[in-house]
Amino acid sequence: MSSADKSAVTLSQLFAELSRFEEMSDFETALKVTEKILKEDKENQKAIECQIVCQIQLGLFQEAINGINHCDQNLLQQLLYEKAYCEYRLNYVNEAIDTLDSIKEPDFRAKELRAQALYRLERFDECFDQYLDLIKNSDDDYEDERETNLAAVVASLSINGKEESIKSKPQIEEQTYELIYNKACALLGSHRYEEALQKLNSAEDMCRKTLEEDGATEEEIESELAIIRTQIAYCYQLQKKDETALRMYNQILKQKPNDSALLAVVSNNVVSINKDQNVFDSKKKMKTALSETLESKLFQLQRQTILFNNCLLLLHTNQSDSVRKQLEEIKKKFPQQISETILLEAALLCKEKKVLEAIKFLRNATQENSNLSLEVSLVLTQLLIKNGDISDSCRVLRSLGENTYKPGVISTLIALYLHLDDKTSATSLLTEAVKWYEKNMADSPQLYALYRENARFLMETNQPEAAVKLLERLRKNNPQNPKIVSLLISAYSQFNPQKANEISKDLPPIESIINEIDVEQLETSNWSLGAKYVKKTTKTETPNTNPNVKIEKKKKKKKKIRLPKNYDPKVEPDPERWLPRYERSTYKKKKDKRGQQSVGKGTQGAVGEIDPKVMTPKVTTATVSSPQGPRQQRPTQKKKKKTQRR
Repeated sequence: MSSADKSAVTLSQLFAELSRFEEMSDFETALKVTEKILKEDKENQKAIECQIVCQIQLGLFQEAINGINHCDQNLLQQLLYEKAYCEYRLNYVNEAIDTLDSIKEPDFRAKELRAQALYRLERFDECFDQYLDLIKNSDDDYEDERETNLAAVVASLSINGKEESIKSKPQIEEQTYELIYNKACALLGSHRYEEALQKLNSAEDMCRKTLEEDGATEEEIESELAIIRTQIAYCYQLQKKDETALRMYNQILKQKPNDSALLAVVSNNVVSINKDQNVFDSKKKMKTALSETLESKLFQLQRQTILFNNCLLLLHTNQSDSVRKQLEEIKKKFPQQISETILLEAALLCKEKKVLEAIKFLRNATQENSNLSLEVSLVLTQLLIKNGDISDSCRVLRSLGENTYKPGVISTLIALYLHLDDKTSATSLLTEAVKWYEKNMADSPQLYALYRENARFLMETNQPEAAVKLLERLRKNNPQNPKIVSLLISAYSQFNPQKANEISKDLPPIESIINEIDVEQLETSNWSLGAKYVKKTTKTETPNTNPNVKIEKKKKKKKKIRLPKNYDPKVEPDPERWLPRYERSTYKKKKDKRGQQSVGKGTQGAVGEIDPKVMTPKVTTATVSSPQGPRQQRPTQKKKKKTQRR
């Protein structure tokens, strides 16, 4: 037998072993067999393909990519999907999409992987279109998985505020607990918390039933339920029910779930509830949430939130240097979040009692960056007001462009101008605001509110003619509104009484208003003036019209006469018993005995003369007095002994 024949026999035996090990799912041994085959034949494409599949099954993704890159061009084109999968698993998601886009005729596997990669990159709009195309054109056993993934994309768009970008929003069915969970997440993104909570509770029940039917262990069931319970706790937290949410979060942490991303989310949410309390516990939780292994498992929004919460925790614990380091890291990782970092730096300066530096920093930031959020300018305004710079705060608010004409900003500016007694600027601002709304938002309710408030302000500043113009516009929109008509009458009455008299005919008649008012109810109701002015109602008994029925009269209860204990009916009571004691005829005034003994007279140590009358006691006879009235029947009080303090 020639060497070529021996090599062929050896290769056939090796491929037979390779097939057997593949059926046994023993990919480690199968990989060794492929290496033996490639020693015999380095260009054997079948062996190269099997080797790459074994490396993927064993998680050797980088080795698989290296092997694919060393293949010839024809084989490389055949293995583009495997290469993209390895790049995706190594978190080279952009490279994976580039590799998938280079496939000339992508199959369902490539489209499915591309949709997953787009979801990982948070390109939800493209991902949504990709899944819609897959669901429409596919007919296999993976339809439920695709619908679940599509529901997850819709939920992510809702949470990120991009739900309106979906042209044809699909109806999410509720066949599985995963679909119900994703629908609940979409409701959370739309701020429909009560509905979301109901869906999450039903998803929890269905999850337990489904897994029990599949024969899952209690540990597996609890691991799956932990995700749903975390979302339930988050729903309670959004509803300001922090105690319930915190209790659920702690229960989840006690179970010690294996999902590190779930642990990070729960830990971060606990820190956000604690705020500046339980700082030591918050530090431990934040350490878990900041693990470097979570970089690829969390969404960008989640990573941003965790880093900002860590900054706030460091700010609460007065770690200024650590806050600045953390802010530099945020600027590098998330440069688009410049407004949040500026606000944190200003908060740090205020914490250090450097308010003037904070004002200067915010002022420079608003001048250098025109794309900052409105909150930065509002914080600057607040600091200026606290510092007493009212005029500067007005200038900041007037420099906000279109945001100046927001109702809240307008009302703040009016209040500030009135504080400065600058009615001219207040009038011009209201006039500009009305013109802007007439041009850009002609049918908005804000415009009519501005008409009304501007008219009132003009009347207060003695400009009734200008107020009439605005009120006439309001009247055209709502001619039957009596409030507008009454304002118009009061405005015309200041410069054109005849016109005011004509318009007063459009007011509803007084009779129609009086007929709708219940006077008795108004009098008996609890007014804001207090119970003193409320009319007292008297109970009126309804007369009995039935002559056969006898009305029983209420019996009056006789009160028992209370007499003194020593009362003697034979003896007449004292007629003066009701008079005060000092007004009675038997009253004797006490004599003032001071100075009778001539104490203190003579030289020091001498004994003065003693009056014998003072020393001789008087003999008195006890007389039994007649029993007195109730005023004199008082028990004698014993004198309390004085206790000495030790």
